[in-house]
Amino acid sequence: MPFVSKIQRQSDYSTFPSDHPIVIDNGGSYFRIGWAGESDPRVIFRNIIQRPRHKITGETITIVGDHDTALLKYFDCTRSGPRSAFDSNVVYQFEIMEYILDFGFDRLGADQSQIDHPILMTECACNPVQSRSKMAELLFETYGVPSVAFGVDAAFSYKYNQQLGMCSNDGLAICSGFNTSHAIPFVNGEPVYEACCRTNVGGYYITDYLKQLLSLKYPHHMTKLTWEKVEDLKMEHCYIAPDYASEVRLFQKGDNKAEEKTRCWQLPWTPSPTEEAPSEEEIARKAALKEKQGQRLREMAEAKKFNRINDLENEVRDLEMLLQKLRHAKENDIPSILAKTAYISKQDIESAFAKTVQSLRKAKGEPVENVEKMDISTAEKYNLVSVPDETLTPEQLKQKRKQLFIKSTSEARQQKKQKQVEEELEKERQKKLEEERRLENPVHYLEELQAKYRDLSEKLEQRKRLKTNGGHTNGNHNGSGAVGRGERLNSSQRERMRLLTTAAFDRGKGEDTFGLKDEDWQLYKLMSRDNEDDDEDSNNKPDPEEIELARISSRLREIDPTFISEPGPSSAEAPQFRPLTKEDFQIILGVERFRCPEILFHPNLIGIDQAGLAEMAGASIRRLPLKGQGLEERITSSILLTGGSCLFLGLSERLEAGIRMIRPCGTPIKIVKAVDPIYDAWRGAAAYAATIQFSQQTFSRMDYYEKGEDWLRSYKLKYTI
Repeated sequence: MPFVSKIQRQSDYSTFPSDHPIVIDNGGSYFRIGWAGESDPRVIFRNIIQRPRHKITGETITIVGDHDTALLKYFDCTRSGPRSAFDSNVVYQFEIMEYILDFGFDRLGADQSQIDHPILMTECACNPVQSRSKMAELLFETYGVPSVAFGVDAAFSYKYNQQLGMCSNDGLAICSGFNTSHAIPFVNGEPVYEACCRTNVGGYYITDYLKQLLSLKYPHHMTKLTWEKVEDLKMEHCYIAPDYASEVRLFQKGDNKAEEKTRCWQLPWTPSPTEEAPSEEEIARKAALKEKQGQRLREMAEAKKFNRINDLENEVRDLEMLLQKLRHAKENDIPSILAKTAYISKQDIESAFAKTVQSLRKAKGEPVENVEKMDISTAEKYNLVSVPDETLTPEQLKQKRKQLFIKSTSEARQQKKQKQVEEELEKERQKKLEEERRLENPVHYLEELQAKYRDLSEKLEQRKRLKTNGGHTNGNHNGSGAVGRGERLNSSQRERMRLLTTAAFDRGKGEDTFGLKDEDWQLYKLMSRDNEDDDEDSNNKPDPEEIELARISSRLREIDPTFISEPGPSSAEAPQFRPLTKEDFQIILGVERFRCPEILFHPNLIGIDQAGLAEMAGASIRRLPLKGQGLEERITSSILLTGGSCLFLGLSERLEAGIRMIRPCGTPIKIVKAVDPIYDAWRGAAAYAATIQFSQQTFSRMDYYEKGEDWLRSYKLKYTI
């Protein structure tokens, strides 16, 4: 990748004399600083800052440049996103700019309190005087630099490539950077700012657009689509289509050419382990373990059974002793004996004794006698039910209500059980008869089931359709199959409409007296009953016809292997889950490869109503104040592409085709790409600062104090010296 950070602190700062200039390429994406006359900058880092908080103490620190992943252990970086000092390509946050300059001078090895070297700093074309004056104030007041010079980065890149013989004295520089794109014409080696053109589209918008498209396409992989990774995908796979419409049609067809241009990014994926058949030793070991566990469970069941029998025997013995005590006791002593127990009467004790004996016999595996024979009669059990309330005490009244409740619930339970038994017997009888019919004539039986299945399916489907359409058609059938409004309304909605129309018709004949009578307000109650009928019909009661349809479907599946049941009106197919495969962890880049860089030529794809690169070139040539003598032909014969966004494949061919469409036929057009679109701006500035005449293009700190901001307004760097 061309964007590589270098943040190691330099140690040779003191070896340079005080008149040796420092060159700073203050770009919207990266900050580059080094010494004049050198071929590469010394320090390169991202032109951003972050301010995360410590996870324990809450202390805030400032991180300049690239994000350090090691800080995630100690600092919370999720609440503080990266912040830039730029708005488009103009510096406006000078507090952030001070942090960046501090870090840059520190990495260069300088003492931040005093910088004794002249500074050459790049800026955008037609930089506002307010931004330039604030930058000069920051350099002079904070760092005490002796002199400063400002130059346009695209102009330095053009002059550097001109020295290498790539372009001529008259030409056009098209610089597509991180935030913006510029078109600057050159006449006699000097930029003509009156004719330059700018569009607020650059590499940032391409990366952001690609990130949005991939996030919408793969929402379950959004955590993997970080800004840095999307930036790498953009620089590695994106290209400029020669003809955008033809390229889109190519991918719409999906033929072999589209597959060849498709790229795949494989995410980390671990296949699920395959299950192997267990060996004989493993089967034997599991069988022995299962037998051991079964033996343990059987022993636990025997112990539990033994304890249960022991407890029941003790309970039977206690109840028997209590009954014997009551038989030999006098009538006056019985209430005192019962008061010491949990029983109310002697009949309760006898009933409990009978049930306990029955449970004991059942636990021992002995035959159990009928409960009705062992239990006391109903009249004895509910002895207070038939007694009048006037003859009972308050305590007996409470006991009578309890007996009534127990008797009613017991009888209801018995009736329900009896009904369930009868239903089960009836089902068994019907099933037996149906099986006899099937064995008697299997073909005829299958045809009957299929016919019944079709009839029930059509009936349920028709009911669903009528319920949706409102129950009837209001006579609005026509040949085209259209439906009237009555078919789209249910019964409650039609009733509400009838009430509204009736009220409007009655009240429209004369004076409006609605509301004078109490009966009028009942109309609101009737109209508010919206969908009540539907709610009553759509409760949780099972539909017998749907149950019958499900039974027939199950029966058909049993006797007819070729039968495929249709989903019922209330059934929903369960989602089928499958294990994740390698293809589920792939990011496919197809049409996104050329769709995202296309915004350089058509910014309206992302909602920016501005000109593209080809239109910018034509507008800059038309704005030239001096024309004639073949100037326009000389400019189109020397077009230089520079900036990080000019690295896309196919950009030169697409730009040449676009310029040729807006220029006269036969116009000579030559487009060349800079030797290094990333570093040529800094290298051109470093070569410019190394010349002897550079000191004549700067303004000193004394000039700033004497002349002030007005002198900066008229300041203009001469690139041909």
